[in-house]
Amino acid sequence: MKVAIGVNGRQVEAEVEDRLLLAHFVREVAGLTATNIGCDTTSCGACTVLLDGESVKSCTVLAAQADGREVTTCEGLTGSDGRWHAVQRGFHAEHGLQCGFCTPGMMMAAVSLLAENPDPTEAQVRAGLEGNICRCTGYHNIVRAVLAAAREGRPPGGGAPAGAAEPAEGPA
Repeated sequence: MKVAIGVNGRQVEAEVEDRLLLAHFVREVAGLTATNIGCDTTSCGACTVLLDGESVKSCTVLAAQADGREVTTCEGLTGSDGRWHAVQRGFHAEHGLQCGFCTPGMMMAAVSLLAENPDPTEAQVRAGLEGNICRCTGYHNIVRAVLAAAREGRPPGGGAPAGAAEPAEGPA
């Protein structure tokens, strides 16, 4: 079957088998390899992407189900000008990765979490990321990274979040 899926703002059209998983479409057809495949059973979250802005595990979504929709991967978080998203900066600043395998899925889950709750508590971050497994870290730095990204959205002096923060440049 023919599908046309927006991937990080770029239309990707291809003839695919009706059983092709979105995770494989993203990696093999769109050529974006940050989305990792760890289990094919929704257990690990390494394949998490945003589908029309909602966090999904792409190993359980068919490419056919994404036809006509928009997918955002970890590569899509970086702006066209190369500026990093607040979540990417948080993971960098707080050392929210070790081997890096789970990192793209964790980042996408964090983006979704912060879109729903821009000012989460530590407990809410932990609950929001519970569908993503990291086998290397103790989650402490990942949680700190998400909280750092959330702080970027707050106005100076605290208070309620001001919405999405304008990304600053990543390291050179």
